[in-house]
Amino acid sequence: MIALLRAWFQRYFSDPQVISLILLIVSGTAVVLFTGRLLAPLIAALVVAFVLEGGVLALVRLGMPRSPAVWGVFLLFMTLVALILGGLVPLLSRQVAEFLRELPHMIAQGQEALQTLPQRYPHFISDIQIKAIMGELQHALGGIGQQVLSLSLASVIGLITLSIYLILVPLLVFFMLKDKALLLSWAQGLLPRQQALASEVWHEVNLKIVGYVRGKLVEITVVWLSTYIAFALLNLHYALLLAVLVGLSVIIPYVGAAVVTLPVIFVAYAQWGLSGDFFSAVGAYAVIQFIDGNLLVPLLFSEMVNLHPVAIIAAVLLFGGLWGVWGVFFAIPLATLVQAVLHAWVGAVRRADGELPPA
Repeated sequence: MIALLRAWFQRYFSDPQVISLILLIVSGTAVVLFTGRLLAPLIAALVVAFVLEGGVLALVRLGMPRSPAVWGVFLLFMTLVALILGGLVPLLSRQVAEFLRELPHMIAQGQEALQTLPQRYPHFISDIQIKAIMGELQHALGGIGQQVLSLSLASVIGLITLSIYLILVPLLVFFMLKDKALLLSWAQGLLPRQQALASEVWHEVNLKIVGYVRGKLVEITVVWLSTYIAFALLNLHYALLLAVLVGLSVIIPYVGAAVVTLPVIFVAYAQWGLSGDFFSAVGAYAVIQFIDGNLLVPLLFSEMVNLHPVAIIAAVLLFGGLWGVWGVFFAIPLATLVQAVLHAWVGAVRRADGELPPA
């Protein structure tokens, strides 16, 4: 048994390229795990710069020098941030406040509807089951109320954190774009000399992550805008708030769409009951989800991520549990990274054994 384990270890861990790759992954994971909260502005800036670099490169390919291209993309980004903070956030906060004020009335409507179910469908549901459901709902709503209170108490800390982000992140983004070559050269000097396998993994993952992050931002924007337009035309209450939730739900594949369906149905029923307007709103939402899943996602992500749905859900649960919202957003890229590492690792071993030609 020991000889078998020794042979396996020598086969898969004898290559210095493999050791270098493992050290890079372990050290990077340790940095994020132990200093992720402290370095959150830096990580956020890195993600934003990573996304904006595509616009800079597009302008450079059109013949513009890099420095003016960086300034142009950065100013456009800051203008967009100002529009969101000055226009979208106040509207959204007002709708959240209105929703919280109307929530008790909506809950009362829902309880009345639940209490009529045993009379309409006595063979499927009983009064005891309805009481159990209402008890669970009251317990859940009590927990939500406590969370809202804790959030209100922590609002001062939240404002301070937001102020830090609004100052630090744009500065970091600008310098990351402006001094990209210098920063990459510095980082290159810190890496081990055996970089061929790590470079192979990075090349594969970089192409997929770039496309995924930018495609996901496009998907969020398209789904959010189309949902807002549909709900606004139907005069559904809290159209902006629901549209934002629907747009953000695409971050979590499969699960997000199922979860956000509940508030859409809840608000539509509280406003119209089981009427034609209710079914129009739910139908419009279903059409948007169908178009997103069957047209938009294949168009944006075809040939980009080749992962089984089980692997995607497992990645969302794992990385979301480790790193929260960022882990959920980057669950698929991180799963792609794991897949690329395993693919390159096995390929290096098979080339060393003569099963594959040299790269």
